[in-house]
Amino acid sequence: MRRESLRLIIAHLLLAVLLGTVIFAPKAKAILQGPAALIAGIAVMELLFIISALRSRREKGFVGTGPTDIITLVWILMIIWELCTSVLDIAHPVLVPAPENVFYTFVEHWRTMLLNVSYSMTLLIGGMAAGLGAAIVLGLFCGWNKRLKAFAYPVANVMAPIPAIVISPYLVAIMPTFRSASLVVVILGVFWPQFLGIINRIASIEPEILDSARIMKLSQPVMLFRIILPYIIPGILTSLKVTMTTSVLMLNFAELMGATHGMGYYIQNSIVYANYTHAAAGIIVIGVVVTILGGIVGMIQKKFIKWH
Repeated sequence: MRRESLRLIIAHLLLAVLLGTVIFAPKAKAILQGPAALIAGIAVMELLFIISALRSRREKGFVGTGPTDIITLVWILMIIWELCTSVLDIAHPVLVPAPENVFYTFVEHWRTMLLNVSYSMTLLIGGMAAGLGAAIVLGLFCGWNKRLKAFAYPVANVMAPIPAIVISPYLVAIMPTFRSASLVVVILGVFWPQFLGIINRIASIEPEILDSARIMKLSQPVMLFRIILPYIIPGILTSLKVTMTTSVLMLNFAELMGATHGMGYYIQNSIVYANYTHAAAGIIVIGVVVTILGGIVGMIQKKFIKWH
């Protein structure tokens, strides 16, 4: 308990130092927005930490080291960022924008960011659903049928390790629109690893399960959809977080190659015009979106595969 309290005290002392630096330290940077947006961002981060700490205390009886260590590192990095840019002005004036300016971008461009996030999420959810659905259906049949497995497994074994982003320039060239090319990149990136994984999971089913099913003389549809499918679903849900993160990476890369909307496009467009303030804000937005998606996936896993 004493160590837990000490960690919390250190974290909040760093928070006080950060707020004092933001509000009271004299600023050396000439072009600087007001601190209101930055303070609001700090308040949101502190609120998220409090929620995480309360959840940890409710579940474990104490605040775990994870949330406290993370917020401590965040405050240290924020203090260094503020000192090097706004206060001392020793960082590169263009490449390293001041945190006040970066967080003010959320106030100035929130509509544009929301539009781009919604555009990216539409492609991400659609691509993941199509790729995962195709992988489950085809993997189910190919994993169970020996002839199909003999054909599909070597192909999947070659294709799965190849990142879809490698062929994204070619897809951009042959697809009718950049949006369709981005969608295909996500679908391929989800499909091949999941397809190969499902075939491997079916191959690892305990023989006792299959022997019991055969003794009962179950039909093929019942065997596939009542025995094998429930067996492989937990493994699919377990890998869903990695699949989602990889899909976001592939989508953002695809959006860098000529799209007119999306968070990848927003960052690339900002960099092209040397507006690194907006680019940094876009990177933060992607991090927030991935964190939220990871939390949603975590809740799904906790609800449906509680034994993990």
